[in-house]
Amino acid sequence: TSDPTKPKVLLFSNKKTPPTIWKALSSETVFKRTVKFGFVSEDDTDIVQKFKVKKFPTVLMQRGSKAEIKETYSGDMKFTALKDWVNLHSESGMGDKVAGAGGGKEESIEEAKPWLVQEVPELTAKSQGDVCFKGEGLCVIYLKDGDVSQAETDMLTGLSKKFTSQLSDRGAKMKWMWMNLAIETEYKSLFEPTVLPSAVVFNPHKRLRFTKLDHGEDNEVKGDEQGLTNLLDKVLGGDARFKMVPGQKLPGWAKRDAKKTEL
Repeated sequence: TSDPTKPKVLLFSNKKTPPTIWKALSSETVFKRTVKFGFVSEDDTDIVQKFKVKKFPTVLMQRGSKAEIKETYSGDMKFTALKDWVNLHSESGMGDKVAGAGGGKEESIEEAKPWLVQEVPELTAKSQGDVCFKGEGLCVIYLKDGDVSQAETDMLTGLSKKFTSQLSDRGAKMKWMWMNLAIETEYKSLFEPTVLPSAVVFNPHKRLRFTKLDHGEDNEVKGDEQGLTNLLDKVLGGDARFKMVPGQKLPGWAKRDAKKTEL
């Protein structure tokens, strides 16, 4: 890149494609206009040799008017740590964050995919492959009639952390998300929740199947932290009865207006 004023941060990796964390970093609004992110796989031997990179992954930053300053990142490959490091060295945040709003017309992958950086993303036609159906693990889908609240997001994040630590010993993986059944009506017909909010655990592998939160005969069981915990304990204990998706085809997703980007 020829813009000498912007620091360049390069990730050298032995993988072929940039990891999610890298996509997430390059989508941080603060960095959009101030830092350039690049990805180099170890097959790009010329560049690897030019920067004298010996181990993968390595993160390097070049800055200065003649790109004469080079720094190598030595911390953990974790989102927050990397973000702080880039922030510190890129001398960004000089009051130019506001100017970016509404100015640029180009949409990067990350702007188009906000769910890559959300803890509990919304399950939609666009996000479904990334957040649930194309990855490994079970999908815990919190079902709402409308938008999810901050309190509910916090509850789901808390549960997600709690169960992640329980699962790490067992090699199982759960991904957390929510779905607006007021919009995704075909999924409402598939899951047939007796009350909302509710939840289902969806297994998208081999055969499409799901098990849903049992609200009890009189709907006395709520779709809250306790209800979700019981559902997950049942799934993990092997006591959950999974129901096959009819015809093994996912229902249709609601067509959404491109203008209304869910943020």
